[in-house]
Amino acid sequence: MTTGEAPLRVAVSGAKGKVGREIVAGLQADAAFDCVAAVDVEDDLPVALQSSHAQAMVDFTTPESGLRNALTAARLGVAPVIGTTGLGPDGVAQVRDACAAAGIGGCVIPNFAVGAVVLMWLAQLAAPHFDTAEIIEAHAPTKHDAPSGTALRTAQLLVEARDGRPFDHSTPRVEPLGGTRGGEVGGVAVHALRLSGVVADQSVIFGTQSQTLSLEHRTTSRAVYVPGVLLACRAVIGQARFFDSLDAVLGLAEVGSLRSRA
Repeated sequence: MTTGEAPLRVAVSGAKGKVGREIVAGLQADAAFDCVAAVDVEDDLPVALQSSHAQAMVDFTTPESGLRNALTAARLGVAPVIGTTGLGPDGVAQVRDACAAAGIGGCVIPNFAVGAVVLMWLAQLAAPHFDTAEIIEAHAPTKHDAPSGTALRTAQLLVEARDGRPFDHSTPRVEPLGGTRGGEVGGVAVHALRLSGVVADQSVIFGTQSQTLSLEHRTTSRAVYVPGVLLACRAVIGQARFFDSLDAVLGLAEVGSLRSRA
């Protein structure tokens, strides 16, 4: 923050949750930001947003609350920064339209971990060069959805990076335990683990003749989301545009354009 520049005013919804507490602490530790409201389920969100003059609202709650809170924020001219997963395409479209109608920035991002976004970007570069691909994601048992939005998006991006050409996917002739091969997106098998002691991990494993390539991202605490959230807050306050991915916030070049220049 430049000397004399006012800090960006950010409210946090879901402030008492495991991720929300980390976001509040991260905002309070950065002089470029001012955490002007820490709201939870028992609080009046519209009153908190209006009385605090928040410029952006970060939400890590539940899919139902997250969508409602995002629309409330947009209606009040507060840019929503939504990390809550499970809104679905229709929910994301509603938030996008509400931000456009209000003339403000906003975002719905399934994963604010910078390392996870870089992994997805690297995986897209690798995808055209391998025949098979599988994704293994792991989260705590309390996560609301399975597989994660990040895993689903990763699988979709891998197929898109091959111009829609699916990966080879093996189906066993005998499956003594149903569902063992996981879900499937364009030939990419997706496996969801729910384990105590895990925060959020993801592996993308590629295979082709006589070789494999593994990309892994591991997290050790929910503070991993803080840098990405702060970057997104700065972006939506500074720009009247909607971001649906952290790679857009980071300015990572589209993989397709990189391939075309290769």
